Order: sequence, then C-alpha cells, then structure tokens
Amino acid sequence: MNNPNDGYRLVCTLTFGDIYGQIIVWLMVIFISLATALALWSTTRQIYALATVGLILVLSLPFLLFAFVTTLLNHIEFAPVETAKNPQPQGNVPTQKTVQATS
Repeated sequence: MNNPNDGYRLVCTLTFGDIYGQIIVWLMVIFISLATALALWSTTRQIYALATVGLILVLSLPFLLFAFVTTLLNHIEFAPVETAKNPQPQGNVPTQKTVQATS
C-alpha cells in the first residue's frame, strides 16, 4: 500500500540561537525570584521567602515550555523527497564511456 507521507522528509531547523532569548529570560526570572526570596528572608518569615520562589518558578515554567514548544513547532518543516528518475550507480562501479577519435 502506498503511504502519502512517504514522499516527505521531516526537517528541524531549530538552532540554539532561536531559543537563546528564552533561556536568558528564564535565567532573569530565576535570579529575580532568588533576589525576592533574599529580600523577604528574615528569622520569622522564612516560609514566605521559600513560597515566593516556588510560586514564581511554578507559574513561570508553563510559559517557558509553551514558548519553547511553539518555537520548536515553527522550525519543523516537511520537505518533499525528490525521487531520481534515472538512478545513479552506487559505489565505485566503472562506467562505460565511448571513445571518440580525434583527428
């Protein structure tokens, strides 16, 4: 049976530069949350500082994953596979050439 998807090749063109901005923003969120926790840290309210870090991480992680997945899906392409009508010889097979006389 002939599958209609056999004529296409999946190509992913995602590079590190495409997600570099997302990683920078994620690192900024982590450092801001740690700075917030350090500012809230005191001897009586330590649980608020830890809860703030956890809340920021839990709320920002889905947005980071959504941004990464949408970027990845935008860089996936289906390229058609061209089939050769005249197959080329494989390996080191000598080909016959006609000899032309020069005068």
